[in-house]
Amino acid sequence: MKVKIHYTGKLDNGDVFDSSEGKEPLEFVIGEGKIIKGFEAGVVGMNVGEEKDLTIPPEKGYGQPRKELVQQVPKEKLGDVKPEVGMMIGMQLPGVEQTFPAKITEVKEDGGVTVDLNPPLAGKTLHFHVKLESAEPAAKDAEQQAPPAGEAPDKQA
Repeated sequence: MKVKIHYTGKLDNGDVFDSSEGKEPLEFVIGEGKIIKGFEAGVVGMNVGEEKDLTIPPEKGYGQPRKELVQQVPKEKLGDVKPEVGMMIGMQLPGVEQTFPAKITEVKEDGGVTVDLNPPLAGKTLHFHVKLESAEPAAKDAEQQAPPAGEAPDKQA
């Protein structure tokens, strides 16, 4: 099922971390795994036009922060970037071609830099207010429901 959702995401303290307000609704196919588990599970069974509040613990969101994703790197590895605490940079992990966002958490006098590759929302409980704008069969759902060749689809009343 392909759905379109308008949403506002907040942290425990009420700060908004993301929203579709003023933008196109978020569109995704249920079951593809491209959305955090708790969000997708919360949408299942909703009717078009329905609004709902979801509370998603870290285990069903971005997980808990992992110590191995906090790493020390020499300043030289950052190229021309002048590192500052709080700065977001792209980093490539050994053996992986993809670039990941990393937050600089410490700049040491000796030139070392501590970076955190954990998702910014790791370890946080997420609160979403969602509204289901539309739901329709996804392409693969439509293929499964298509009538055999040469037969007309059933007319719906």
